[in-house]
Amino acid sequence: MKKLVAEFIGTLWLVLGGCGSAVLAAAYPELGIGFAGVAIAFGLTVVTMAYAIGHISGCHLNPAVSVGLWIGGRFDKKDLLPYIAAQLLGGIAGAGLLYLIASGKPGFETGGFAANGYGDHSPGGYSMLAALITEIVMTFMFLVIILGATHPKAPKGFAGLAIGLGLTLIHLISIPVTNTSVNPARSTSQAIFAGDWALGQLWLFWVAPIVGAIIAGLVYSYLSQEKEA
Repeated sequence: MKKLVAEFIGTLWLVLGGCGSAVLAAAYPELGIGFAGVAIAFGLTVVTMAYAIGHISGCHLNPAVSVGLWIGGRFDKKDLLPYIAAQLLGGIAGAGLLYLIASGKPGFETGGFAANGYGDHSPGGYSMLAALITEIVMTFMFLVIILGATHPKAPKGFAGLAIGLGLTLIHLISIPVTNTSVNPARSTSQAIFAGDWALGQLWLFWVAPIVGAIIAGLVYSYLSQEKEA
């Protein structure tokens, strides 16, 4: 239960911090954070939680991460569904808090609410195929970073930095394409509040990250196999 509570809190912070920077700060050009600021905010949520709860739950904060770690032999299958449930609930709670804060401003409109999308709902107008490829590849690379940084032979104490910086880079690349998901819990939480089109496009932001994570788990398992004497 402690692990699930940690995942709930961590995912809440990821959504509140990352999506909150987009909804509350990036919407105002005079604050000057833009896409780069949002990318940094998402990275910071992971770095801070990695050192806060990593020793408790592993700090997955993402159903795709849990699936990738399971496929890569780093996570027990029996914990998979409970972790995903905790992440989803944490993400929804974070989005709910963000909505309560954002709606406190007169004239507030939900709009996209930092939801993920493609086509007309892509920040740069990118197609569904471009979004699908982007989310698969970015999640694949994210899991490769996670599996590598947390490997027993990796330098100790730096995994949180590598993973957080990796997520920042992923956002810098893909915010214009999909508003960056690589995380079904993050996408689901915002889609619930954005409604309509966001819920209709949500399938892609489950399928693509899970596919990318599975491929990464298989590939890294192969790469990290020890040679027999």
